[in-house]
Amino acid sequence: MDIDVQQLIFEFVGGLGIFLLGIKFMGEGLQKSAGDRLRNILDKTTSNPFLGVLAGIVVTILIQSSSGTTVLTVGLVNAGFMTLRQAIGVIMGANIGTTVTAFIIGIDLEAYALPIIAVGCFLLFFFKNQKFQNVGQAIFGFGALFLGLRFMGDAMAPLEGVQAFHELTLSMSENPILGVVIGTVFTVVVQSSSATIGILQGLFSEGAIELKAAVPVLFGDNIGTTITAVFASIGTSIAAKRAAFVHVIFNLVGTTVFLILLGAFTQYVLYLQSSLNLNPEMTIAFAHGSFNLVNTLVQFPFIAGLAWLVTKIIPGEDTIVEYKPKHLDPIFIQQSSSLALNQAKAEVIHMGEYAYKGLEETHLYLTTQNQKHSEMAMQLEGALNNLDRKITDYLVELSGESMSELESATHTALIDSVRDIERVGDHFENILELIDYKISNKVYLTEQAEEDLNNMFDLTILTIKQAVEALDKMDREEALAVVQKEDQIDKMERTYRKKHIIRMNEGLCSGSAGIVFVDIISNLERIGDHAVNIAEEVLGE
Repeated sequence: MDIDVQQLIFEFVGGLGIFLLGIKFMGEGLQKSAGDRLRNILDKTTSNPFLGVLAGIVVTILIQSSSGTTVLTVGLVNAGFMTLRQAIGVIMGANIGTTVTAFIIGIDLEAYALPIIAVGCFLLFFFKNQKFQNVGQAIFGFGALFLGLRFMGDAMAPLEGVQAFHELTLSMSENPILGVVIGTVFTVVVQSSSATIGILQGLFSEGAIELKAAVPVLFGDNIGTTITAVFASIGTSIAAKRAAFVHVIFNLVGTTVFLILLGAFTQYVLYLQSSLNLNPEMTIAFAHGSFNLVNTLVQFPFIAGLAWLVTKIIPGEDTIVEYKPKHLDPIFIQQSSSLALNQAKAEVIHMGEYAYKGLEETHLYLTTQNQKHSEMAMQLEGALNNLDRKITDYLVELSGESMSELESATHTALIDSVRDIERVGDHFENILELIDYKISNKVYLTEQAEEDLNNMFDLTILTIKQAVEALDKMDREEALAVVQKEDQIDKMERTYRKKHIIRMNEGLCSGSAGIVFVDIISNLERIGDHAVNIAEEVLGE
């Protein structure tokens, strides 16, 4: 290999690596400086699509990745924190927010890259304060971004004189779809639209590509960045898959419209370049910003239509878990403690339903080893944790109001029941981990052991379900039945433990199987204890 070609390749690949590292460090530093509350920003500012767009812009600027924002959004939709329509607004905002990186690149700071890195390192190494460290990380990433650009620019400079590359750019000028495909594929490979747009800015700056050929590549970069979210949606709920697919549709529709108007859009960018006296990098930045801003403005009124379309493309009933409480209206706390208690009780029953559904999904995971049951159980466990905090906060706030003796007793019973229901989630999470261990380590359980586990699971699910029903109706007979069933669970646990020790002594089960079996029945026995605690609240014991 010719040494000059090798050097150029090394400079380009190394520069790309430094650029990606810079983007990562800058995003992480900004994110930590912002208090690492991005999930809350998205959760609390998406009450309408317009606020969702603003939230998407802010979060993407902070983490320097539209893919990252979309992946975060897919996760929130999957968890039930966000509806599909709210997610579409955030995704539109993410597309606008990602253009900030291109504008940063447009500011010609390559000559100051090393001093900027030095300042970042100084803050990282000589200050123990976490805030200074976070700022130092962001500054270091900022400098590394420009250093990477310098290396990539040096490597791309000779491309202007390469005949094959010149012919490729001519082909892209004559066939814009080729440019879109190249931009899409390259972004999928690099997994960063910021990097591919930075490369495009470098090529345009060196005169290696004309604007007419660069603009379609820019469109392709926007399509390519959607693939990360699509990958993140694999194995998630239908709603999360729809959210990821909306990102693809949004950029495909935008690209199609802009390709039809390619000549007019190119003339508009040239007009901006001449009237604002833009450097080549900033010209591409303005093209990128204009595309995403206009695309959002055009499609924003059709959010409901996008939601309808993606629902038709990805049909099916969604099994989404609502993390947010349904019944906790704070207005009742001031107006009527009795109504507020009824609201809280309804939410506790809702939480109890999640508890036994989570246990049912855990049992299905044990019997089928299908990962979707484990994922659903973990979603339910997350919902239990969130509802535990929300209900407890609601009841604590309510405790400051005057209540009758009966209301005070109900208040205490609800607080105790919430804690017991949340602990059920902790125990079935423990069981999920044991099942994961069993699967990954190929631990074998005998047919008798599996039958014993199934019997104990069935009784425990029935017991926790009956405990929740007893609390809902304040039914003493149901509560007494729970106490009796819990006694049966205790006897089962002792009997099955002894039987399993005998199987181990006879060599029918391994030590690993013994640990898995005993720990699962132990967790089920503890769930029975929490069920009886709920029943005793009904019995007044």
